[in-house]
Amino acid sequence: MDDKFNIMIVEDEQKIAQMIEENLIKWGYDVFSVKDFQKVEEYLSVKPHLVLLDINLPYYDGFYWCEKIRKYSNVPIVFVSSRNEKMDIMMAINMGGDDFIQKPFSMDILVTKINAIVRRTYTYLSPSLEVLKHNELTLNLKNSTVMFGEKESELTKNEFKILTVLFENKQEIISRDTLMRALWEDESFIDDNTLTVNINRLRRKLTEMGVEDYIQTKKGQGYILI
Repeated sequence: MDDKFNIMIVEDEQKIAQMIEENLIKWGYDVFSVKDFQKVEEYLSVKPHLVLLDINLPYYDGFYWCEKIRKYSNVPIVFVSSRNEKMDIMMAINMGGDDFIQKPFSMDILVTKINAIVRRTYTYLSPSLEVLKHNELTLNLKNSTVMFGEKESELTKNEFKILTVLFENKQEIISRDTLMRALWEDESFIDDNTLTVNINRLRRKLTEMGVEDYIQTKKGQGYILI
């Protein structure tokens, strides 16, 4: 990786924490594991770029710490837990988690997801990156507008977020769940219907600019830019 990013691991099973740490270091990350599970919040002083958070922890669970962190930080949080009830996953996302990975997990998948979230979160914070382009369509990251030729259209916050995720993963199918998680970062709750409304509104704006069928639906899978 070109830049050093800090990953904070909140995992009380030492073997798992060490395995994650060793793999992430190989990928060029700076990694540190929480040792005092009564003072998880204090470790944020090192300003991690991403937090890996177990649910079952000594003293307070991961939901408690996620809520605490979200009061003053938008740092990406990935839950890693053996708990697999649907309600646990929903709580993790609704309380501010960016993703949920079940134990036992593939280290390759964990690293891939971390890479994607870090890239998606911090690439757009780079002052040198002002626009994204794909097939003659330009997304301006500075003023949330989209341009096609001489035509320009302003995007709402949700429309901009959706198009940003699609641009970041262009020519890959992005699931509805992934898009809803991206919108959940800024809203208290985004349901399936709200996503549909935003996708339709975004398509309409693109059509009015002369861009037809730019966002395609893959039935049962999600959306893809063409």
